[in-house]
Amino acid sequence: MTMRTVVLALLGAAPLAGQEIVLVPGFRQEFRGLSAHGDQLWASGRGGVYARSTNGGRSWKAGRIPGAQHLFLVDVEALGRDTACVLATSFDGGSGQAYRTTDGGASWAVTYQLEHPEAFLDGMAFWDRSHGVAFGDPVDGTFVVLRTDDGCASWAEVRGPALTALDGEAGFAASGTSITVAGTAHAWIGTGGGPVARVLRSEDRGLTWTAASTPMAGGPATGIFGIAFRDTVHGIAVAGNYQEPAGEAPTVLVTADGGRSWRLTGPALPAGVRFGAVALPGARAFVAAGPSGLGVSLDDGATWTPVDTLFRYGMYARDGVLWASGSTGWIVRSDLSSLLEQRARAR
Repeated sequence: MTMRTVVLALLGAAPLAGQEIVLVPGFRQEFRGLSAHGDQLWASGRGGVYARSTNGGRSWKAGRIPGAQHLFLVDVEALGRDTACVLATSFDGGSGQAYRTTDGGASWAVTYQLEHPEAFLDGMAFWDRSHGVAFGDPVDGTFVVLRTDDGCASWAEVRGPALTALDGEAGFAASGTSITVAGTAHAWIGTGGGPVARVLRSEDRGLTWTAASTPMAGGPATGIFGIAFRDTVHGIAVAGNYQEPAGEAPTVLVTADGGRSWRLTGPALPAGVRFGAVALPGARAFVAAGPSGLGVSLDDGATWTPVDTLFRYGMYARDGVLWASGSTGWIVRSDLSSLLEQRARAR
């Protein structure tokens, strides 16, 4: 069986022009975290497994963090040539940890640990190599929010009234994009599971927060899965019900005031719950993806064009390339100019 046959069997679809799909050797489960620093790329996934590429994604090598085989590495951040930070959690609940490597994955140090029956870490984002923010589901009624000023070497917990959770409210760890940053100090977190989806917002690198309700209906399986900003003012949040992967309900929220208020737009395309979103370089451009495939918008999320039908979890855009990960150990590289050209032709 050829590698192309294996890829098609796993994906159920052929890659489009401008797309290249690589299988991570020896790993056939999902990756949900993706990040890049120059030609160094990292992916993180189930069973304490991570993958690293040192040649711009042409080839990958997988490894497992010692002692983390019971954890899902929900997010990863590349912080230097050999430095990376990983956020890990137990999908059975009760444990969350942050790990840091400075030698390309040869060794890992635990830099944060939370052991509590309600512990569940969801995602993280960094403004630069030193300053980052992470969050997790509520513990004792308050969202877990963490800050680092030393590149994941240590973390400090943040408290505040805006972090008090609504009944049933939590985060979603589908893609590592339910938290995002922009500029030098702004951060946003999307929530779900409660009576209404909300966005938590910070303008001081996560020291203090405010909360904004959105028009997105809530529910135990419904809420915001991904959030992305192209600057500190214009952003989108993508949402849905993970129990209805092909639902027709609206799945996109947009803001033009930095996340203070939100309004619903038409559903993203392809239809269905969106697991993640990223902003693309260029005017008003975003992509969003989920079980039904990838869509692109060139008008700040108002309208969408479907691109393909590949099931994606994590996404990361940099240097003209969109990286995405799937459910069976594959990583797809898409040329952004090709994506935007397809969108322009469809308008």
